[in-house]
Amino acid sequence: MVRLAGLAGDRGRTLLTLHDRGFDIRAVAVESGNRGAFEERGIDTIGSADPPDIAASVDEHDVDATVIDGWPRPGLADLAERLPNPLRVHPSLLPAFPDEDPIGAALDAGVKTTGVTVTFLTGATGTEPIVTQEPVSVFSDDDDASLSSRVREEAGVRAAARAATWAAEGRITLDGGQVLIEGDGGGPFPDRRVVSDDRKAELRYGENPHQAAAVYADRTEAAANVVRAEQLNEGAKALSYNNYNDADAALDLIKEFDAPAAAVIKHANPAGCAVSDSIADAYDRALATDPMSAFGGIVALNRSCDTATAESIIDSFKEVVVAPGFSEAALDVLGEKENLRVLDVGSLDGPAATLFEKPLVGGRLVQERDDQRLTTDDLEVVTERQPTDDELETMRFAWQTIKHVKSNAIVFATGTETVGIGMGQVSRVDAVHLAAMKGSEHAEGKSVEGAVMASDAFFPFPDGIERAAEAGIGAVIQPGGSVNDDEVIAAADDLGLSMVFTGQRCFRHD
Repeated sequence: MVRLAGLAGDRGRTLLTLHDRGFDIRAVAVESGNRGAFEERGIDTIGSADPPDIAASVDEHDVDATVIDGWPRPGLADLAERLPNPLRVHPSLLPAFPDEDPIGAALDAGVKTTGVTVTFLTGATGTEPIVTQEPVSVFSDDDDASLSSRVREEAGVRAAARAATWAAEGRITLDGGQVLIEGDGGGPFPDRRVVSDDRKAELRYGENPHQAAAVYADRTEAAANVVRAEQLNEGAKALSYNNYNDADAALDLIKEFDAPAAAVIKHANPAGCAVSDSIADAYDRALATDPMSAFGGIVALNRSCDTATAESIIDSFKEVVVAPGFSEAALDVLGEKENLRVLDVGSLDGPAATLFEKPLVGGRLVQERDDQRLTTDDLEVVTERQPTDDELETMRFAWQTIKHVKSNAIVFATGTETVGIGMGQVSRVDAVHLAAMKGSEHAEGKSVEGAVMASDAFFPFPDGIERAAEAGIGAVIQPGGSVNDDEVIAAADDLGLSMVFTGQRCFRHD
């Protein structure tokens, strides 16, 4: 835990919020009228305004850094060499607005962005070396109270927490008039991230009607995306939170394939996917995997939507159609369904998104996109029976599809179309059961007999292979890597299956 002392003015809001966020604030020099909030939290208060006494009191508390939060007293220059890592929090983006009322000055100047600067205390404000900064948007309806709250209690806390943590880790050094931060680097996962998105729209609600929601747009994203896609059917209701989420998942899946491909997505999982010679046939084959589950789903195409495809789409209820274009005749057909949202995402030939993010309470996960594409040479045959050329083609199709199915995931496929999909199960055997049930009971005009099974992770025991064989599976693609691989391979040999290992898994948990 980072141990801090503080010098507090302006009610010490940054310091109080740091304490409430888990920082160990051990002592604070504070004006007498503001002591209560600190003392209620069990923080020692230092009443003297005499710099030597403040420095001595801070020294007694063995802290990593001192956060100076609007301290109103003179004599700060005398404390520069007496306090451990003295970090001054100033509520503007220096060198702008270095004076006593930076919030008011920012409002008077009409700037659209202000923020917080943390400097290393050496002298007068505006000339001290900058440790870090945190921007804050200024909105047209802001006043002193609203902007000050965001600057001091949000941006100030983030900036001070970052700088104090660096100090505690011993990463801050002074080189002449410049602050150097050890290990402060960029690259795909930089040491710091500044994100600035614009709200595109407030949504009707979030995942559920009792949740408010909005969608924000990154204006710089070059990859085809549903956030900035043009909704072609004016008058249809706007996309919902779940529509955006599912449409994004659908678009991400059909980007995997170069040949005409279609997918139907429900609750961010594929209900079906297929690749064919025409986009209309690809859609029909994808829908036939599980037409019952596809009711109310999202359709994604990687070719312009033509009339034949549009006529098939409106045969059953769908929420959204996503494609890189639509013929005029197709739009006329789709327009027959009043609230079928039609999204034109433009060309899919541009760059792919490289990073995917997931917000967490207290942070954010960032990872590279799973862009693995297997070739036949990547597959290790581990069974006595060699897969046929047709099985190898289906294995590669099933692998590109299963990357977009929530784990534990199983995909049954024939040719280049899905037959049954088992997703999101806590047991891999359960996922096999579900895929078998879907393929035998819900698929139309398809058969599990002789199909290929893909698994997004290894089989820990032979039971999953045995259940697949009961359903009629003839070949298996899976990562391998289990301590029981030999038992699983032996079971496949006994059952007359061909099986290949990919050497890499494709978990999807979001």
